[in-house]
Amino acid sequence: MAKFLIRRIVFMFLTMILVSIAIFFVAEIAPGNIARNTLGNFVTPEQEASFNAQNGLDQPALTRYLRWIFGSDRQAQRLVGRSITHTLNPKTKKLQWWAVDDDGTLYQSYTPDGETVIKVVRQPDGSVLKVDAGTDLWRPNEEGVLVYWGITKASQAAMWVHGEDLEQWTLNTTANWTTKPSAPRRYIKLSEGILRGDFGVSLLTHRPVSDGLFRRTINSFYLAGISFLIIMPISLLFGLIAGLNEGKLVDRVLSIGSLIAAATPSYAVGVFLILIFATWLDVLPGVVILTNDAAIFKNPLQLVLPIATLTLVDLGYVLRITRASMIEVMRTNYIRTAVINGLPRYRIVFKHALKNALLTPITVIMLHVNWLVGGLVLVEALFAFPGLGSYALRAAASKDVFALEAAAMIFVVLAVSSQLVADLIYTYLNPRISYD
Repeated sequence: MAKFLIRRIVFMFLTMILVSIAIFFVAEIAPGNIARNTLGNFVTPEQEASFNAQNGLDQPALTRYLRWIFGSDRQAQRLVGRSITHTLNPKTKKLQWWAVDDDGTLYQSYTPDGETVIKVVRQPDGSVLKVDAGTDLWRPNEEGVLVYWGITKASQAAMWVHGEDLEQWTLNTTANWTTKPSAPRRYIKLSEGILRGDFGVSLLTHRPVSDGLFRRTINSFYLAGISFLIIMPISLLFGLIAGLNEGKLVDRVLSIGSLIAAATPSYAVGVFLILIFATWLDVLPGVVILTNDAAIFKNPLQLVLPIATLTLVDLGYVLRITRASMIEVMRTNYIRTAVINGLPRYRIVFKHALKNALLTPITVIMLHVNWLVGGLVLVEALFAFPGLGSYALRAAASKDVFALEAAAMIFVVLAVSSQLVADLIYTYLNPRISYD
Protein backbone atom coordinates (compact mmCIF):
# COMPACT_ATOMS: atom_id res chain seq x y z
CA MET A 1 0.00 0.00 0.00
CA ALA A 2 2.86 2.38 0.81
CA LYS A 3 4.40 1.86 -2.63
CA PHE A 4 1.02 2.42 -4.24
CA LEU A 5 0.49 5.67 -2.35
CA ILE A 6 3.94 6.95 -3.29
CA ARG A 7 3.35 6.12 -6.96
CA ARG A 8 -0.05 7.78 -6.93
CA ILE A 9 1.24 10.92 -5.21
CA VAL A 10 4.14 11.22 -7.68
CA PHE A 11 1.72 10.71 -10.56
CA MET A 12 -0.60 13.30 -9.01
CA PHE A 13 2.13 15.93 -8.94
CA LEU A 14 3.21 15.12 -12.51
CA THR A 15 -0.40 15.47 -13.62
CA MET A 16 -0.72 18.82 -11.87
CA ILE A 17 2.48 20.08 -13.55
CA LEU A 18 1.28 19.07 -17.02
CA VAL A 19 -2.18 20.50 -16.42
CA SER A 20 -0.72 23.74 -15.04
CA ILE A 21 1.21 24.14 -18.29
CA ALA A 22 -1.95 23.52 -20.31
CA ILE A 23 -4.00 25.93 -18.18
CA PHE A 24 -1.40 28.68 -18.43
CA PHE A 25 -0.93 28.51 -22.17
CA VAL A 26 -4.65 28.12 -22.93
CA ALA A 27 -5.37 31.19 -20.81
CA GLU A 28 -2.56 33.09 -22.49
CA ILE A 29 -3.47 32.26 -26.10
CA ALA A 30 -7.25 32.55 -25.63
CA PRO A 31 -8.81 35.23 -27.87
CA GLY A 32 -8.96 38.71 -26.42
CA ASN A 33 -6.60 41.48 -25.48
CA ILE A 34 -5.86 41.45 -21.75
CA ALA A 35 -5.11 45.17 -21.58
CA ARG A 36 -8.23 46.16 -23.51
CA ASN A 37 -10.46 43.80 -21.53
CA THR A 38 -9.12 45.34 -18.32
CA LEU A 39 -8.85 49.00 -19.31
CA GLY A 40 -11.50 49.39 -22.01
CA ASN A 41 -11.55 49.60 -25.80
CA PHE A 42 -10.41 53.23 -25.93
CA VAL A 43 -7.00 52.63 -24.39
CA THR A 44 -4.15 54.08 -26.45
CA PRO A 45 -1.17 52.02 -27.67
CA GLU A 46 1.07 53.87 -25.20
CA GLN A 47 -1.25 53.11 -22.28
CA GLU A 48 -1.55 49.47 -23.36
CA ALA A 49 2.23 49.08 -23.62
CA SER A 50 2.74 50.67 -20.18
CA PHE A 51 0.07 48.43 -18.65
CA ASN A 52 1.61 45.27 -20.14
CA ALA A 53 5.09 46.24 -18.94
CA GLN A 54 3.95 47.02 -15.39
CA ASN A 55 2.15 43.65 -15.09
CA GLY A 56 4.85 41.55 -16.75
CA LEU A 57 2.66 40.77 -19.76
CA ASP A 58 5.35 41.93 -22.18
CA GLN A 59 7.64 39.05 -21.19
CA PRO A 60 7.94 35.72 -23.06
CA ALA A 61 5.37 33.07 -22.16
CA LEU A 62 7.97 30.76 -20.59
CA THR A 63 9.22 33.56 -18.32
CA ARG A 64 5.68 34.35 -17.20
CA TYR A 65 4.94 30.68 -16.52
CA LEU A 66 8.05 30.21 -14.38
CA ARG A 67 7.24 33.38 -12.42
CA TRP A 68 3.67 32.16 -11.96
CA ILE A 69 4.84 28.83 -10.54
CA PHE A 70 8.01 29.75 -8.64
CA GLY A 71 7.56 33.48 -8.08
CA SER A 72 9.69 36.42 -9.14
CA ASP A 73 11.02 37.62 -5.78
CA ARG A 74 14.28 35.65 -5.95
CA GLN A 75 15.12 36.98 -9.41
CA ALA A 76 14.27 40.52 -8.27
CA GLN A 77 16.44 40.11 -5.19
CA ARG A 78 19.46 39.27 -7.33
CA LEU A 79 18.85 42.30 -9.56
CA VAL A 80 18.24 44.71 -6.69
CA GLY A 81 21.30 43.39 -4.87
CA ARG A 82 19.55 43.34 -1.49
CA SER A 83 17.16 41.12 0.39
CA ILE A 84 13.51 41.90 -0.21
CA THR A 85 10.51 41.17 1.97
CA HIS A 86 6.85 42.08 2.26
CA THR A 87 4.53 43.39 4.95
CA LEU A 88 0.75 43.70 5.20
CA ASN A 89 -0.68 47.20 4.93
CA PRO A 90 -3.21 47.41 7.79
CA LYS A 91 -5.36 49.96 5.92
CA THR A 92 -5.56 48.47 2.43
CA LYS A 93 -4.99 44.83 3.49
CA LYS A 94 -2.52 44.51 0.61
CA LEU A 95 1.02 43.17 0.65
CA GLN A 96 3.75 45.77 0.28
CA TRP A 97 7.22 44.79 -0.89
CA TRP A 98 10.38 46.41 0.46
CA ALA A 99 14.12 46.22 0.01
CA VAL A 100 16.11 45.60 3.20
CA ASP A 101 18.90 48.10 3.80
CA ASP A 102 22.22 47.29 5.51
CA ASP A 103 20.90 48.48 8.88
CA GLY A 104 17.74 46.35 8.55
CA THR A 105 15.36 49.18 7.66
CA LEU A 106 12.80 48.63 4.91
CA TYR A 107 12.59 50.99 1.99
CA GLN A 108 11.13 51.53 -1.45
CA SER A 109 12.64 53.88 -4.01
CA TYR A 110 12.11 55.87 -7.18
CA THR A 111 13.84 58.57 -9.17
CA PRO A 112 12.02 61.84 -9.96
CA ASP A 113 14.45 63.05 -12.61
CA GLY A 114 16.46 60.08 -13.85
CA GLU A 115 19.43 61.06 -11.69
CA THR A 116 18.54 61.45 -8.00
CA VAL A 117 17.28 58.37 -6.12
CA ILE A 118 14.67 58.90 -3.42
CA LYS A 119 14.29 56.25 -0.74
CA VAL A 120 10.91 55.86 0.98
CA VAL A 121 11.91 54.41 4.35
CA ARG A 122 9.38 52.57 6.50
CA GLN A 123 9.26 53.78 10.10
CA PRO A 124 8.57 51.57 13.15
CA ASP A 125 5.03 52.97 13.46
CA GLY A 126 4.24 52.07 9.84
CA SER A 127 4.61 55.57 8.43
CA VAL A 128 7.18 56.41 5.74
CA LEU A 129 9.93 58.99 5.46
CA LYS A 130 11.42 60.17 2.16
CA VAL A 131 15.22 60.32 2.11
CA ASP A 132 17.36 61.77 -0.68
CA ALA A 133 19.88 59.00 -1.50
CA GLY A 134 21.78 61.12 -4.00
CA THR A 135 23.25 59.82 -7.25
CA ASP A 136 25.72 57.23 -5.96
CA LEU A 137 23.45 54.20 -6.34
CA TRP A 138 23.66 53.92 -10.13
CA ARG A 139 25.64 50.95 -11.41
CA PRO A 140 26.75 49.99 -14.95
CA ASN A 141 25.04 46.92 -16.44
CA GLU A 142 26.52 44.41 -18.91
CA GLU A 143 26.29 46.99 -21.68
CA GLY A 144 28.00 49.68 -19.62
CA VAL A 145 24.77 51.69 -19.18
CA LEU A 146 24.14 53.20 -15.74
CA VAL A 147 21.02 51.62 -14.21
CA TYR A 148 19.37 51.42 -10.82
CA TRP A 149 17.18 48.56 -9.58
CA GLY A 150 14.74 49.28 -6.76
CA ILE A 151 11.41 48.26 -5.27
CA THR A 152 8.47 50.51 -6.13
CA LYS A 153 5.33 51.38 -4.19
CA ALA A 154 3.33 49.25 -6.66
CA SER A 155 5.11 46.03 -5.50
CA GLN A 156 7.42 45.86 -8.49
CA ALA A 157 11.12 45.53 -8.96
CA ALA A 158 11.97 48.25 -11.47
CA MET A 159 15.03 49.26 -13.46
CA TRP A 160 15.66 52.94 -14.21
CA VAL A 161 18.22 54.03 -16.80
CA HIS A 162 20.31 57.05 -15.85
CA GLY A 163 19.22 60.20 -17.67
CA GLU A 164 16.30 58.49 -19.42
CA ASP A 165 12.93 60.22 -19.26
CA LEU A 166 10.24 57.64 -20.02
CA GLU A 167 6.55 58.05 -19.28
CA GLN A 168 4.48 55.70 -17.14
CA TRP A 169 0.71 55.51 -17.56
CA THR A 170 -1.38 54.55 -14.52
CA LEU A 171 -5.14 54.12 -14.18
CA ASN A 172 -6.18 55.49 -10.78
CA THR A 173 -9.17 54.55 -8.62
CA THR A 174 -11.41 57.16 -10.30
CA ALA A 175 -10.81 55.58 -13.73
CA ASN A 176 -8.64 58.50 -14.86
CA TRP A 177 -5.27 58.11 -16.50
CA THR A 178 -2.27 59.79 -14.89
CA THR A 179 1.28 59.98 -16.15
CA LYS A 180 4.53 59.93 -14.24
CA PRO A 181 7.88 61.12 -15.63
CA SER A 182 11.19 59.30 -15.25
CA ALA A 183 9.51 55.91 -15.43
CA PRO A 184 11.47 52.65 -15.28
CA ARG A 185 12.42 50.84 -18.46
CA ARG A 186 11.82 47.34 -16.99
CA TYR A 187 9.39 45.98 -14.41
CA ILE A 188 9.14 42.70 -12.54
CA LYS A 189 5.80 42.17 -10.81
CA LEU A 190 6.71 40.69 -7.43
CA SER A 191 5.14 37.45 -6.27
CA GLU A 192 6.12 34.28 -4.43
CA GLY A 193 4.49 31.91 -6.91
CA ILE A 194 1.62 29.44 -6.51
CA LEU A 195 3.90 26.83 -4.96
CA ARG A 196 4.19 29.18 -1.99
CA GLY A 197 0.50 30.12 -2.02
CA ASP A 198 0.79 33.40 -3.92
CA PHE A 199 -1.62 33.44 -6.88
CA GLY A 200 -0.76 36.94 -8.00
CA VAL A 201 -2.88 40.08 -8.24
CA SER A 202 -6.19 40.29 -10.07
CA LEU A 203 -6.09 42.59 -13.08
CA LEU A 204 -9.69 43.63 -12.43
CA THR A 205 -9.77 44.28 -8.69
CA HIS A 206 -6.05 45.07 -8.24
CA ARG A 207 -6.15 42.95 -5.08
CA PRO A 208 -4.43 39.63 -4.37
CA VAL A 209 -6.26 36.79 -6.09
CA SER A 210 -6.20 34.76 -2.88
CA ASP A 211 -8.37 37.37 -1.11
CA GLY A 212 -11.46 36.50 -3.13
CA LEU A 213 -10.46 33.05 -4.31
CA PHE A 214 -10.27 31.29 -0.94
CA ARG A 215 -13.48 32.85 0.36
CA ARG A 216 -15.36 31.78 -2.74
CA THR A 217 -13.77 28.32 -2.64
CA ILE A 218 -15.11 27.84 0.88
CA ASN A 219 -18.58 28.89 -0.31
CA SER A 220 -18.40 26.33 -3.11
CA PHE A 221 -17.24 23.66 -0.66
CA TYR A 222 -20.40 24.24 1.36
CA LEU A 223 -22.56 23.99 -1.73
CA ALA A 224 -20.84 20.96 -3.27
CA GLY A 225 -20.30 19.23 0.09
CA ILE A 226 -23.96 19.39 1.10
CA SER A 227 -24.98 18.20 -2.37
CA PHE A 228 -22.53 15.30 -2.16
CA LEU A 229 -23.81 14.24 1.26
CA ILE A 230 -27.33 14.17 -0.16
CA ILE A 231 -26.45 12.44 -3.43
CA MET A 232 -24.43 9.57 -1.98
CA PRO A 233 -26.87 7.97 0.51
CA ILE A 234 -30.06 8.64 -1.47
CA SER A 235 -28.71 7.44 -4.81
CA LEU A 236 -27.19 4.31 -3.26
CA LEU A 237 -30.34 3.51 -1.29
CA PHE A 238 -32.74 3.98 -4.21
CA GLY A 239 -30.33 2.19 -6.56
CA LEU A 240 -30.17 -0.82 -4.27
CA ILE A 241 -33.95 -0.84 -3.87
CA ALA A 242 -34.42 -0.74 -7.65
CA GLY A 243 -31.82 -3.45 -8.20
CA LEU A 244 -33.36 -5.78 -5.62
CA ASN A 245 -36.80 -5.31 -7.18
CA GLU A 246 -35.90 -5.69 -10.85
CA GLY A 247 -38.92 -5.47 -13.12
CA LYS A 248 -41.34 -4.48 -10.36
CA LEU A 249 -43.30 -1.24 -10.13
CA VAL A 250 -40.87 0.42 -7.71
CA ASP A 251 -37.99 -0.41 -10.06
CA ARG A 252 -39.78 1.08 -13.06
CA VAL A 253 -40.70 4.27 -11.21
CA LEU A 254 -37.17 4.80 -9.92
CA SER A 255 -35.61 3.93 -13.29
CA ILE A 256 -37.82 6.32 -15.27
CA GLY A 257 -37.37 9.09 -12.69
CA SER A 258 -33.59 8.69 -12.63
CA LEU A 259 -33.46 8.63 -16.44
CA ILE A 260 -35.38 11.92 -16.65
CA ALA A 261 -33.14 13.51 -14.00
CA ALA A 262 -29.91 12.32 -15.63
CA ALA A 263 -30.99 13.39 -19.14
CA THR A 264 -32.01 16.93 -18.16
CA PRO A 265 -29.17 19.51 -18.27
CA SER A 266 -28.39 21.09 -14.92
CA TYR A 267 -29.03 24.56 -16.30
CA ALA A 268 -32.54 23.52 -17.41
CA VAL A 269 -33.20 21.90 -14.03
CA GLY A 270 -32.23 25.12 -12.28
CA VAL A 271 -34.51 27.21 -14.51
CA PHE A 272 -37.43 24.86 -13.87
CA LEU A 273 -36.87 24.96 -10.12
CA ILE A 274 -36.67 28.76 -10.09
CA LEU A 275 -39.83 29.01 -12.20
CA ILE A 276 -41.80 26.64 -9.95
CA PHE A 277 -40.59 27.41 -6.44
CA ALA A 278 -39.42 31.03 -6.72
CA THR A 279 -41.86 32.45 -9.28
CA TRP A 280 -45.09 30.43 -9.18
CA LEU A 281 -45.15 29.22 -5.57
CA ASP A 282 -42.92 31.98 -4.14
CA VAL A 283 -41.70 29.75 -1.30
CA LEU A 284 -37.94 29.82 -1.97
CA PRO A 285 -35.51 32.57 -3.05
CA GLY A 286 -34.34 32.35 -6.64
CA VAL A 287 -30.97 34.01 -6.04
CA VAL A 288 -28.31 33.75 -3.36
CA ILE A 289 -27.30 36.98 -1.62
CA LEU A 290 -24.38 36.70 0.82
CA THR A 291 -23.56 39.95 2.58
CA ASN A 292 -20.84 38.45 4.80
CA ASP A 293 -19.06 35.16 5.48
CA ALA A 294 -21.73 33.98 7.95
CA ALA A 295 -24.72 34.87 5.73
CA ILE A 296 -24.70 31.42 4.14
CA PHE A 297 -25.89 29.97 7.46
CA LYS A 298 -28.26 32.78 8.47
CA ASN A 299 -30.66 32.07 5.61
CA PRO A 300 -30.19 28.43 4.56
CA LEU A 301 -33.29 28.58 2.36
CA GLN A 302 -31.11 30.38 -0.19
CA LEU A 303 -29.18 27.14 -0.72
CA VAL A 304 -32.17 24.88 -1.33
CA LEU A 305 -32.58 25.48 -5.06
CA PRO A 306 -28.82 25.46 -5.94
CA ILE A 307 -28.33 22.24 -3.95
CA ALA A 308 -31.42 20.67 -5.52
CA THR A 309 -30.12 21.55 -8.99
CA LEU A 310 -26.73 19.99 -8.33
CA THR A 311 -28.29 16.95 -6.68
CA LEU A 312 -30.99 15.92 -9.15
CA VAL A 313 -28.83 15.36 -12.21
CA ASP A 314 -26.05 13.50 -10.44
CA LEU A 315 -28.47 11.52 -8.26
CA GLY A 316 -30.21 10.07 -11.30
CA TYR A 317 -26.97 8.92 -12.91
CA VAL A 318 -25.53 7.29 -9.78
CA LEU A 319 -28.88 5.64 -9.01
CA ARG A 320 -28.87 3.92 -12.41
CA ILE A 321 -25.28 2.77 -12.00
CA THR A 322 -26.06 1.37 -8.54
CA ARG A 323 -29.16 -0.41 -9.84
CA ALA A 324 -27.22 -2.04 -12.69
CA SER A 325 -24.42 -3.10 -10.35
CA MET A 326 -26.85 -4.64 -7.85
CA ILE A 327 -28.68 -6.57 -10.56
CA GLU A 328 -25.38 -7.91 -11.90
CA VAL A 329 -24.22 -9.06 -8.45
CA MET A 330 -27.56 -10.71 -7.64
CA ARG A 331 -27.21 -12.83 -10.80
CA THR A 332 -23.77 -14.19 -9.92
CA ASN A 333 -23.23 -17.84 -9.10
CA TYR A 334 -22.24 -17.34 -5.48
CA ILE A 335 -25.45 -15.43 -4.76
CA ARG A 336 -27.50 -18.19 -6.42
CA THR A 337 -25.66 -20.74 -4.31
CA ALA A 338 -26.48 -18.80 -1.15
CA VAL A 339 -30.16 -18.70 -2.17
CA ILE A 340 -30.19 -22.46 -2.86
CA ASN A 341 -28.62 -23.12 0.55
CA GLY A 342 -31.56 -21.33 2.14
CA LEU A 343 -29.79 -18.28 3.57
CA PRO A 344 -32.14 -15.47 4.60
CA ARG A 345 -32.53 -12.78 1.97
CA TYR A 346 -31.39 -9.97 4.29
CA ARG A 347 -28.20 -11.92 5.01
CA ILE A 348 -27.56 -12.55 1.32
CA VAL A 349 -28.02 -8.87 0.51
CA PHE A 350 -26.12 -7.26 3.37
CA LYS A 351 -23.37 -9.83 3.93
CA HIS A 352 -22.59 -11.08 0.43
CA ALA A 353 -24.05 -8.80 -2.24
CA LEU A 354 -23.92 -5.25 -0.89
CA LYS A 355 -20.17 -4.79 -0.63
CA ASN A 356 -19.50 -6.06 -4.15
CA ALA A 357 -22.42 -4.10 -5.56
CA LEU A 358 -20.95 -0.87 -4.19
CA LEU A 359 -17.63 -1.19 -6.04
CA THR A 360 -18.79 0.41 -9.28
CA PRO A 361 -21.08 3.09 -7.73
CA ILE A 362 -18.41 4.28 -5.29
CA THR A 363 -15.91 4.63 -8.13
CA VAL A 364 -18.49 6.50 -10.23
CA ILE A 365 -19.37 8.78 -7.31
CA MET A 366 -15.73 9.76 -6.79
CA LEU A 367 -15.33 10.35 -10.52
CA HIS A 368 -18.43 12.53 -10.39
CA VAL A 369 -16.84 14.75 -7.77
CA ASN A 370 -15.13 16.39 -10.75
CA TRP A 371 -18.46 16.81 -12.51
CA LEU A 372 -20.01 18.18 -9.33
CA VAL A 373 -17.28 20.78 -9.00
CA GLY A 374 -17.41 21.59 -12.70
CA GLY A 375 -21.20 21.90 -12.55
CA LEU A 376 -20.77 24.65 -10.01
CA VAL A 377 -19.90 27.06 -12.82
CA LEU A 378 -23.38 26.87 -14.39
CA VAL A 379 -25.31 26.56 -11.13
CA GLU A 380 -23.49 29.43 -9.43
CA ALA A 381 -23.94 31.65 -12.46
CA LEU A 382 -27.65 30.81 -12.59
CA PHE A 383 -28.30 31.54 -8.91
CA ALA A 384 -25.74 34.37 -8.58
CA PHE A 385 -23.96 32.29 -5.95
CA PRO A 386 -20.58 33.86 -5.02
CA GLY A 387 -18.50 30.71 -5.35
CA LEU A 388 -15.48 29.37 -7.18
CA GLY A 389 -17.43 28.55 -10.34
CA SER A 390 -18.84 32.05 -10.83
CA TYR A 391 -15.40 33.48 -9.95
CA ALA A 392 -13.78 31.42 -12.71
CA LEU A 393 -16.52 32.35 -15.19
CA ARG A 394 -16.09 36.08 -14.53
CA ALA A 395 -12.31 35.79 -14.79
CA ALA A 396 -12.60 33.96 -18.12
CA ALA A 397 -15.08 36.48 -19.52
CA SER A 398 -12.84 39.42 -18.64
CA LYS A 399 -9.58 37.57 -19.41
CA ASP A 400 -8.29 38.15 -15.91
CA VAL A 401 -5.58 35.57 -16.49
CA PHE A 402 -4.13 35.45 -12.98
CA ALA A 403 -7.55 34.87 -11.39
CA LEU A 404 -8.56 32.36 -14.08
CA GLU A 405 -5.35 30.34 -13.75
CA ALA A 406 -5.66 30.24 -9.95
CA ALA A 407 -9.30 29.08 -10.05
CA ALA A 408 -8.47 26.42 -12.64
CA MET A 409 -5.64 25.08 -10.47
CA ILE A 410 -8.05 24.74 -7.53
CA PHE A 411 -10.30 22.64 -9.77
CA VAL A 412 -7.32 20.50 -10.80
CA VAL A 413 -6.24 19.87 -7.20
CA LEU A 414 -9.78 18.76 -6.32
CA ALA A 415 -9.99 16.48 -9.35
CA VAL A 416 -6.65 14.76 -8.76
CA SER A 417 -7.20 14.41 -5.00
CA SER A 418 -10.62 12.82 -5.50
CA GLN A 419 -9.09 10.14 -7.71
CA LEU A 420 -6.60 9.23 -4.99
CA VAL A 421 -9.44 8.93 -2.47
CA ALA A 422 -11.39 6.78 -4.95
CA ASP A 423 -8.46 4.38 -5.28
CA LEU A 424 -8.19 4.02 -1.49
CA ILE A 425 -11.93 3.36 -1.09
CA TYR A 426 -11.86 0.84 -3.94
CA THR A 427 -9.02 -1.02 -2.24
CA TYR A 428 -10.99 -1.20 1.00
CA LEU A 429 -14.13 -2.52 -0.69
CA ASN A 430 -12.25 -5.05 -2.82
CA PRO A 431 -9.55 -6.77 -0.70
CA ARG A 432 -8.64 -9.02 -3.63
CA ILE A 433 -6.80 -6.05 -5.15
CA SER A 434 -3.18 -5.74 -4.05
CA TYR A 435 -0.99 -2.75 -4.89
CA ASP A 436 2.22 -4.14 -3.43
